[in-house]
Amino acid sequence: MKKIIINENQKGFLFKNGKYIELLGAGKYRLYGGREIEISELEQPVACSRCALETLLADKNVADRVTVAEVADEQLALHYVNGKFSSVLNRGKYAFWSVADRHEFRIVDISSPTVDESVPEYIFSKIPQIYYTKIEVAEYQKARLYFNQKLERVLDAGTYYFWRTPVKVDVDFVDTRLTQMNIIGQEILTADKVSLRINFVCSYRVTDCVRIQTEINDFAEQMHVTAQLALREYVGKYKLDEILENKEQMSRYVFEKLKSKEKNLFVEITDAGVKDIILPGEIREIMNTVLVAEKRAQANVITRREEVASTRSLLNTARLMDENQTLYKLKELEYVERICENVGNINLNGNGNILSQLADILASK
Repeated sequence: MKKIIINENQKGFLFKNGKYIELLGAGKYRLYGGREIEISELEQPVACSRCALETLLADKNVADRVTVAEVADEQLALHYVNGKFSSVLNRGKYAFWSVADRHEFRIVDISSPTVDESVPEYIFSKIPQIYYTKIEVAEYQKARLYFNQKLERVLDAGTYYFWRTPVKVDVDFVDTRLTQMNIIGQEILTADKVSLRINFVCSYRVTDCVRIQTEINDFAEQMHVTAQLALREYVGKYKLDEILENKEQMSRYVFEKLKSKEKNLFVEITDAGVKDIILPGEIREIMNTVLVAEKRAQANVITRREEVASTRSLLNTARLMDENQTLYKLKELEYVERICENVGNINLNGNGNILSQLADILASK
């Protein structure tokens, strides 16, 4: 004879010769005559390996002590124990012991991926990811949401959850920040047949993230072509020297061409300008030679101007000394002083004026 003990946190299902007999509470039981007992934990869902759940629920003693939840197709059940979220249940029939705990179930429709606003967001961190898809949109982004390849709506910054259903959920993100586009110029001929390569840059931001996707095929390429055509149109009208002298005018011209297209491209062009003008090698050498010649000519002009100014200054000084003997003497003494700074020894005798002797010595030298 076999003995089985059922604890307080357990229930027992009694079987005789494989047939369900009754529900057993806590206590010690002796098994004989083909009798068997299967233990069920009160904290676990009601289940039995020897019979179906419906068989157990047909027993009034069992039915009075359990809470039953039925989950249909395209539904989930949010399971709460004593008011706290416990788990999520998919399709099927479930029974939980209500002897010690209070069980509540909230049925959620998942025929559509959209999560009802009444479903609390915190539960998604507590259930397996096989039940939902999580989408995070940054502050500087917008996201186009598609259900089965059909545009559903635009998502602003935030975190979104969608049920995993047969409906396919896709998103693509649009950066709404100011974006820079570099336009590398091809070979362009000026009016005087000089080949140039012009690198251009423009800044833009997307204004309509839906129409830019549904009505335009590759808006960036269309912006690129518009800028290139405008550059060709402008460069072809002017000679090399005029282009080099009027870079700002060329930038304004292309910018205005881009601005005229922004409504059709669903973008806002905020700025545009010429970045580089690349000349052929032989043209660069010629221009460098011209620049060197110009700088030398400017240096010669400055030298001549300074020489003229110096000569005029000497002439004015000479006129003043001719008109004023005192000034002449002072100037003479100034030069004697400068000469004396570079002379080692000077011999003088006591006859005559010392300054006159110095002047005679300097004159003789």
